[in-house]
Amino acid sequence: MKVHIDLRSDTVTKPTPAMRKAMAEAEVGDDVYGEDPTVNALQEKIAQLLGKEASLFVPSGTMANQLAIKSHTQPGDEVIIEASSHPFNFEGGAGAALSGVQFHCLEGRRGILDASQIEEAIRPLDHHFPVTRLICLENTHNRGGGAIYPVEKIETISRLARDRGLLIHLDGARLWNASAATRIPLCEYAKWVDSVSVCLSKGLGAPIGSLVAGSKILIDRVHRFRKMFGGGMRQAGIIAAAGIYAIDHHIERLKEDHKNAKRLALGLNEIRGVSIHPENVETNIILFDISQTGMTASLLTEEMKKNGVLIHPIGKTQVRLVTHLDVTEEDIETALNLFKEVLHRK
Repeated sequence: MKVHIDLRSDTVTKPTPAMRKAMAEAEVGDDVYGEDPTVNALQEKIAQLLGKEASLFVPSGTMANQLAIKSHTQPGDEVIIEASSHPFNFEGGAGAALSGVQFHCLEGRRGILDASQIEEAIRPLDHHFPVTRLICLENTHNRGGGAIYPVEKIETISRLARDRGLLIHLDGARLWNASAATRIPLCEYAKWVDSVSVCLSKGLGAPIGSLVAGSKILIDRVHRFRKMFGGGMRQAGIIAAAGIYAIDHHIERLKEDHKNAKRLALGLNEIRGVSIHPENVETNIILFDISQTGMTASLLTEEMKKNGVLIHPIGKTQVRLVTHLDVTEEDIETALNLFKEVLHRK
């Protein structure tokens, strides 16, 4: 059956007609030479929004995170990170392969760590141990169900890092969602960290691209490693234009996705056998469990797909749903009715 509603991720969004027009009309040049005016404009725009000296356009969020990790560390260093975070779980082992670092994983609450946990994990200065060099945070936290990292916690962790001579990278792929939900400016989150990555191809709806922001010295180093990783692009203004359009037109509307996610969570909470905490839905990601229905997540996924709704299983009985600009209020109601039908059928 033709797919009508795709709730697997906000990465599935397609460019709007207006975004496509902006892409088609973009002024371009050779970005490897630094001559693409649209890319340069995007990089300046992001640096300003995040309150950093510079930023660099890269093809993907994974590359953005890994470039930051590479630029902050040297082989043999240790990176403190939350156990369910994206750079540790979903970036193909790149930290080990590309930077030669090891991760020290800590269990957070919905992906959120306390400074006290991090302090305990910092290695003593002893030749037996790896050198603790970097702390990685994620905001919003994907496997935390879109949990927003409180800026106060980031500040406390930042002060600890400064005291101990450590650096901080923020995986801000969905930082736009955190800012839209809290009305806290992007720069207020970013000012406490040494580098931050942001993604254009999730909630903002651009087809491709992320950026890394930080000091001029750091971004010069990131630029070198981008070349090494094969991330230099030529007339990249065509895709950078989509990012500029998304920033100018799609940030405010993220609140619609959050509203739809909350409605979806509340509706799922009414279905017998579904275990969910609607109060934890802060942005556009919903996590729920169906173990009490006697159905597996893979079977539910198959049954929903037969009826034109795509969902994403993340465990034997756990499911993740993500709302985005291609999902309407009507789609939410349609999906809820189908969930009720399929789950009550078993």
